Amino acid sequence: MSDERHVLVLPDRDAADEAAEALKERFAVAEEPQLVRDALAGEDDAEDAQWLLVVEDPAGRLDPDELDAFAGEWDGWREEQ
Repeated sequence: MSDERHVLVLPDRDAADEAAEALKERFAVAEEPQLVRDALAGEDDAEDAQWLLVVEDPAGRLDPDELDAFAGEWDGWREEQ
């Protein structure tokens, strides 16, 4: 059993919210994905922030390539750990 975590980078809060809901349905994740605001260096405006969707995958059952394609549906990507 691995202790894996996936981080999906999404362009804005709306995309992150939509992706979190879709992720639960499509991949049947056990734990609620965490949303984290990732402000760009030197930026104070929330509109300029990316949002991270953190997905715990303790069993290591989620395919990284599938998650990358999934994030791409919202103009995002999976961050390599």
